[in-house]
Amino acid sequence: MIKLALFSTKSYDKEYFERFKPQNKVEVRYFKASLNEDTTELAKGYDAVCVFVNDEINRPVLEHLKEQGTKVVALRCAGFNNVDLDAADELGIKVVRVPAYSPNAVAEHATALILTLNRKTHKAYNRIREGNFSLERLTGFNLHRKTVGVVGTGKIGKAFCEIMLGFGANVLAHDLYPDEELKNMGIKYTSLDELFGQSDIISLHCPLTPETKHMINKESFKKMKDGVMIINTSRGALIDTKAAIKALKKRKLGYLGIDVYEQEENLFFHDHSENIIEDEVIMRLISFPNVLITSHQAFFTSEALEQITSTTYQNILDFEMGKELKNEVKK
Repeated sequence: MIKLALFSTKSYDKEYFERFKPQNKVEVRYFKASLNEDTTELAKGYDAVCVFVNDEINRPVLEHLKEQGTKVVALRCAGFNNVDLDAADELGIKVVRVPAYSPNAVAEHATALILTLNRKTHKAYNRIREGNFSLERLTGFNLHRKTVGVVGTGKIGKAFCEIMLGFGANVLAHDLYPDEELKNMGIKYTSLDELFGQSDIISLHCPLTPETKHMINKESFKKMKDGVMIINTSRGALIDTKAAIKALKKRKLGYLGIDVYEQEENLFFHDHSENIIEDEVIMRLISFPNVLITSHQAFFTSEALEQITSTTYQNILDFEMGKELKNEVKK
């Protein structure tokens, strides 16, 4: 039986990992703490650790895990930018992930951000509850025939493209590996600069790498239309947040919808309602009426949680049984 230490546990993690746990094959210990250099001792005696997007799996953490006998790091997410893959390779620790748990969940949430920002349904909801039935300052725009730029057309980006086609939008895309099926649907692949220049809405669906970090920055804003809408459901550091704030103040950036944030590890997934939030950048973002922030919930559907859990368990069992690791992440 393989022993698994699951970090950054929330109630829904425990619910699904208990519901789908392979009986007599995996023993799970749940820790509310995130995995970092101060908490690696908790994993002592466990063959595998299961981590999420804001856990820190750097070289010191991996070295300590190796000393304690951990053989595999199982990411219950698609992104792996928080893992030092070079160190893992050198130490002989396997890294596995869940590459596609529910592309539609994330794509649909990106669409929800667009519609909410555009039609201001969140503001209308609050007005009505206060007895205010005015339509003043609630004007939106049709998505039909607008140009939507999609950066990254993997499984999530592809699902998002299909949704935008359903709205009758003109869809531009940028990806190192164009999808022939999307091309046949009428989607035009183009350069990043052309996508920035022509799009009314830009939605980010690419991984965070050294090449994509701060791809939305001061210079890229100069190439965009005035009043452009930007949606990010991928990784926070794709956007230079301080540059975005300046673009908002200058009205270059007309709408910003984000489910991720550069410094989210100290904020997201926790209740800070009774605390003073010291992050001045996100507080400035919150102050803008044309900014909508959700707390990394794009993936958060029952279907996605079920897929995340089952794939994570399968990854761990494949390792234990010496099978090919289909979802291994290599440097």
